[in-house]
Amino acid sequence: MKAFLTYTNVLFLLILMLSCTQNQLDETVLNDGTIILTQSAGATLGYSPKSGLQLIEDQGLFFKDLNQNSQLDIYEDWRVSTEDRARNLASQMTKEQIAGLMLYSSHQSIPANPVGFGAGTYGGKPLSESGMPSSSISDQQKKFLEEDNLRHVLLTRVESPQVAAEWNNRVQAFVEGLGLGIPANNSSDPRHGPVASTEYNAGAGGQISMWPESLGLAATFDPVLVERFGAVASMEYRALGISTALSPQIDLGTEPRWNRIKGTFGEDSQLSAALARAYVDGFQTSKGDSEIANGWGFHSVNAMVKHWPSGGPEEGGRDGHFAYGKFAVYPGDNFEEHLVPFTEGAFKLEGPTKTAAAVMPYYTISVGQDSVANGYSKYLITDLLRTTYGYDGVVCTDWGVTGNEGPSVEVFAGKPWGLEAKTIVERHYQSLMAGVDQFGGNNDKIPVLEAFEMMEKEMGKEAARAHIEQSAVRLLRNIFNAGLFENPYLDAQISQEFVGNPDLMKEGFEAQIKSVVLLKNESKVLPLQEKKKVFIPKKYIPSTTNWWGVKSEAKWVDPVNLSIASNYVELVDTPQEADLAIVFASSPESGTGYAPEDRANGGNGYVPISLQYEPYTAELAREKSLAAGDPVVDPTITNRSYRGKTVETANAQDLKSILDTKAQLDGKPVIVVITAANPMVMSEFESEVDGIFFHFGVQDQVIFELLTGKYEPSALLPIQLPASMATVETQLEDMPHDMEVHIDEAGNAYDFAFGMNWSGKIADERVARFKKD
Repeated sequence: MKAFLTYTNVLFLLILMLSCTQNQLDETVLNDGTIILTQSAGATLGYSPKSGLQLIEDQGLFFKDLNQNSQLDIYEDWRVSTEDRARNLASQMTKEQIAGLMLYSSHQSIPANPVGFGAGTYGGKPLSESGMPSSSISDQQKKFLEEDNLRHVLLTRVESPQVAAEWNNRVQAFVEGLGLGIPANNSSDPRHGPVASTEYNAGAGGQISMWPESLGLAATFDPVLVERFGAVASMEYRALGISTALSPQIDLGTEPRWNRIKGTFGEDSQLSAALARAYVDGFQTSKGDSEIANGWGFHSVNAMVKHWPSGGPEEGGRDGHFAYGKFAVYPGDNFEEHLVPFTEGAFKLEGPTKTAAAVMPYYTISVGQDSVANGYSKYLITDLLRTTYGYDGVVCTDWGVTGNEGPSVEVFAGKPWGLEAKTIVERHYQSLMAGVDQFGGNNDKIPVLEAFEMMEKEMGKEAARAHIEQSAVRLLRNIFNAGLFENPYLDAQISQEFVGNPDLMKEGFEAQIKSVVLLKNESKVLPLQEKKKVFIPKKYIPSTTNWWGVKSEAKWVDPVNLSIASNYVELVDTPQEADLAIVFASSPESGTGYAPEDRANGGNGYVPISLQYEPYTAELAREKSLAAGDPVVDPTITNRSYRGKTVETANAQDLKSILDTKAQLDGKPVIVVITAANPMVMSEFESEVDGIFFHFGVQDQVIFELLTGKYEPSALLPIQLPASMATVETQLEDMPHDMEVHIDEAGNAYDFAFGMNWSGKIADERVARFKKD
């Protein structure tokens, strides 16, 4: 028996079914009117009466009539395999609908900002003037969801877990009533990083649990911990309505000057592969009642690993978000090793989902592999990724690849490297022909449709349709696997209570403890045995300019939350009163490797990136760069060398503070705590201080728990710390473990896998497994 049910008669039939079938039914109505129908013999269904969706009954089981045709289509039947459902739905989609499915939105704040980045309106007004709640769908979101058929939304800031869940429900109800009823697949960049000044309190939750940054996770050398992070993060993501993670970033951090090394798992391919595998397993695997099939289910978050085939070996450390950093180079002929975190990690999971759901190529042109950016390269995507390594998941470009570049190489704009002179439509076409399934940061279906027309002329209509339909299948699989077609809805109150709850906050805090490396402990000055009088000098925050050209003001600040610090030590105002000093510093900040003023003064614009505090002159830099070229905005620059140029560090005051404090303490101990974004030259101050903690971003309270011996340090360096800028300048961008490392006054080498506990140098099973000979 099949019957088409309206909302008005569904209750009667539900009661009827209770008496004549083994499928026991329970209906819950959420505060926003969403209906959750639980079936003892089948899938739980979530739907909104506002969408007009109705249910279909078949053999005592219920299904959602997503395309509203009063029939049970294969893609609506949760008894059918994901692959068959995806193929059936893709076959029903128009070109316009497939084009929309291939879009991945620009960054969306919930609610939208009134002006600037991520701005949006509500009924034509800013939210504050609209009278609408924070969880409302913006005008711009309604447009791309309805007119452009977009179903993949990238979320940034959310006002609260409750608002995120309410917004998710509004969006799902909105798209449930459109076309084929394809749910929204919301996504996020990493959002679990710690807020340093926040106090940890086991009895209080937060907006989301706080864990180490990726390089901090790597410093634990602990795949089990990383997998647990993935499992926790995935559950919190799903409670926010997020079902795809634009992570992990598994580029090999072999170029120590690259400003994205902090987001990697370090420079070692085997450690990176192990942690990539653990991270993806944690994010993607659902267990117990949350599992639907093959490890996928309602706790699963699709992992989009990035950036194929690695964005790590950027020439001179410059980054591919800008034209001045568009080239990844392989002077050590070590391209293959950069694939290992993908091929031996994210693509070879131990869990039942088997492989990462999606891959993102980086902006860079991989010199020696192709002459166009990775997202345009048929060799890298189709020949290597798909054919050689058999990968059949989603390939999504990085954000803004198809857009036009700015008027000069340092402007943050589109990143069409290798196709700068082509049109936006031609770039979409090139990506599609290369094997890309999706376009990051594009809300507009028109260039995708025009690229389809180019494909039809090139391949014929039948072949072109088969090509784009296969992309649709890949994209739909990930939505089906997460259970969104059955129930994409959330109970906002449960989300508010779950995300950042005390138990998860505690786990994250303890993981942060395990991410801090003790580098030096002269005369076992640590841990502090009693409440000491401590002097903490203020920290100078230099004026900097962010990626969008916004300049900050320089200022002096307390480097930590002093109210937290006072719970552990007695703070004093002068060095003379102190038993010891703790100086908080950041790794050197010298810029991004390009200076517009140098270009304006007749140079090529390229300057060194320094990992030391003192001014640095690049006497050993290459006389001629390995790559150069911009045919549109800067065609005259054919050599990007910066040899002989000098750069100063914006935060050189950190070094002065360390040395001045040493002088002021008159022989009493000085401990330095470094927040590191990159490796750094330690020889400028190491011999002058008694203790050094090195970390990649943790809560202030973590440091004081370690300083006072509440916990014992256990982390290891996931990167080398160089002996000098000479070894940084002469290392090869694609080679790991190729620098001369700093040797401290106790004879310890600050090499990969070095770290100390209270007893001395750590030599445990982690070191035995990963340490290089």
